[in-house]
Amino acid sequence: MPNTYNPVTPELVTLLMDIAGKGNVFTDAEKLEAYSHDETDASVYGHNPEAVVLPQTTEQVARIVSLANQEKIPITPRGAGSGLSGGAIPEYGGIVISLEKMNRLLELDKANMVAVVEAGMVTNDLANAVQAEGLFFAGYPMSLQTCVIGGNIAENAGGGKAVKYGVTGRYIIGLELVTPQGEIVQLGGKLVKDVTGYDLKSLVIGSEGTLGIVTKAIVKLIGYPSSKGDLLVLFKTPKDAIDLVPVILSKGLTPTSIEFMDQLSIITSCAYLNESLPYENAGAMLLIEMDGGGASQLETELIEIGKLCEANGAIEVYVAEDRNNIERIWNVRRNIAEAFKVFSPAQSLEDIVVPSSRIPEMIPELERLGKKYQIRIPCYGHAGDGNLHATLVKDPAMPLDVWKRNEDLCLKELYQITGKFGGKISGEHGIGIKRRDYLKELIDPVELGLMRAIKNAWDPNNIMNPGKIFL
Repeated sequence: MPNTYNPVTPELVTLLMDIAGKGNVFTDAEKLEAYSHDETDASVYGHNPEAVVLPQTTEQVARIVSLANQEKIPITPRGAGSGLSGGAIPEYGGIVISLEKMNRLLELDKANMVAVVEAGMVTNDLANAVQAEGLFFAGYPMSLQTCVIGGNIAENAGGGKAVKYGVTGRYIIGLELVTPQGEIVQLGGKLVKDVTGYDLKSLVIGSEGTLGIVTKAIVKLIGYPSSKGDLLVLFKTPKDAIDLVPVILSKGLTPTSIEFMDQLSIITSCAYLNESLPYENAGAMLLIEMDGGGASQLETELIEIGKLCEANGAIEVYVAEDRNNIERIWNVRRNIAEAFKVFSPAQSLEDIVVPSSRIPEMIPELERLGKKYQIRIPCYGHAGDGNLHATLVKDPAMPLDVWKRNEDLCLKELYQITGKFGGKISGEHGIGIKRRDYLKELIDPVELGLMRAIKNAWDPNNIMNPGKIFL
């Protein structure tokens, strides 16, 4: 597919202003810089667009895309820019279409238990709006306070609650999409069942903005759980902690979350937050959350899980029953990535995923790789669904050229080990730019060929988020 594009000319900028309004188009370098990167290292992956447009309607998005397709200008859709794979970076310049002004809750349909939202709505705003009505958007990721619905859909984002509730895609039952040719199409609807031809909606979910721009979504809601409780469980070793996960799940208990933290992650996050947790003798912790419809049932299940923990090597089991204590321990988990950024900005936050039963085999491999390449590799993540954030962190004293070489070699080996264990290189962050070159070495060539064929059929001019997933 061609990666030779035309520049954004002054004449084209004028046309964009005619579509979106003069105040919603800008080309000055200072404003463009904010749209040149996501949460990946800007010095490595960043690239300025030539223009940024802030449309306010789907029709405006369609006209912009149609114009770009006609003129062979690359388009980069953007939500909050909170991604971790370079998916919203305009690698080829062109136009960034930011949906930040399309951020409304359009309809709360309680009769059908759905919300209709614009793609730029902040996930946390949606969660709060429906919770006020006793409803729950269960598919949100950990970064719900910053991410937006369109970005969640593009990445099929997941998070700590996926072990019970699943990921974003389970709750997206309808989409409004602008195709790479600038056409508007409705996929799905307010339907529980729909097998009317190919499931194009599910193809769009997780496609990282390469097949079109989602402008609206119909989000399935469920009743808000009335009770919630958390256990913080300490173990001597990471293996002891991970071995408990299948024990819990095999007993018919389904926690909302089973979050894993190794000792390095705990210590670093606690120091960053000036928090005190009893981790001195613990090599790892599990944060186990349960929710449900009744306090009595919840208490029974928490007691049962606590006994399973004690019978399977736990050093200590702490119960967090009030909101303040629950928030304290979750705050430690949520801030691990930020804590390591303070220690060393140079790092590679990974989100490998393996069958849950293989996690105990991954832990010693991570320790081995860390020693081999002289890189700290703290490990934390969603133990209940096998999704681990094994993060490569540069020692501040390591020369940058040595870090870059070791990082590349370590990632290649990490991904190969993940594949050997039946896993994949990304569970929720996506491929984007960051993992693109590794993907082609690790995926079945037939599968990759099918992906390329779909992209070429939908976007023959390759203007829609080019360079993401594959070239």
